[in-house]
Amino acid sequence: MPARLILVRHGETAWSASGQHTGRTDIPLTEEGRAMARAVGARLQRAPWRGLPDARVLTSPLSRARETCELAGFGHRAVDEPALMEWDYGAYEGRTGVDIREHDHPGWLIWRDGVPGGEKLSDVAARADGLLARLADDHGTPHPDTTTMHAADCDVVLFAHGHLLRILAARWLGLAPEYGQRLKLGTAALSVLSWEYGLPALEIWNDHSHLDTLTA
Repeated sequence: MPARLILVRHGETAWSASGQHTGRTDIPLTEEGRAMARAVGARLQRAPWRGLPDARVLTSPLSRARETCELAGFGHRAVDEPALMEWDYGAYEGRTGVDIREHDHPGWLIWRDGVPGGEKLSDVAARADGLLARLADDHGTPHPDTTTMHAADCDVVLFAHGHLLRILAARWLGLAPEYGQRLKLGTAALSVLSWEYGLPALEIWNDHSHLDTLTA
């Protein structure tokens, strides 16, 4: 496994601002979203990150993630990774949870009830598991009973989407994908998955302190 996974959710889009489910619709960032992307990039250039010069960088090919990656200063190093694409919401694409519960499915919860015509939660989890397995093959395994990794292991930076990253984090921790419901994740938030005594650990989650200057 990599030493750490540094997760960056994409910046704001018109649909993320309105609460509409945005799966495969290739919607761009808003101007606010672009400012968010630059802000997270500026943070990753400062200590202790210092630009993560030795890290691999993977991004969802959808433009909101790819643009966040580019504006954050990692675009020239990034490789498109289809497994990082957001949950395919099928018939619920572009709709809000309030609208779905009011007109289609009272009490609807995506983590329990899924989406008609789209991916199952288990399908998204399988994509996340496949990516983690490939990263494990590339980077080896942690030393037992220690917080350190083999010297050859490096960090991996992932630019992707809210639900996908929540599911990936749950799977990193060895939890059922449904646990992602409990891992709230805002736009342009920074999170870190790492290790503690040889076991996968959650080091930072949903940190958006770098966005404070945008609202000051």
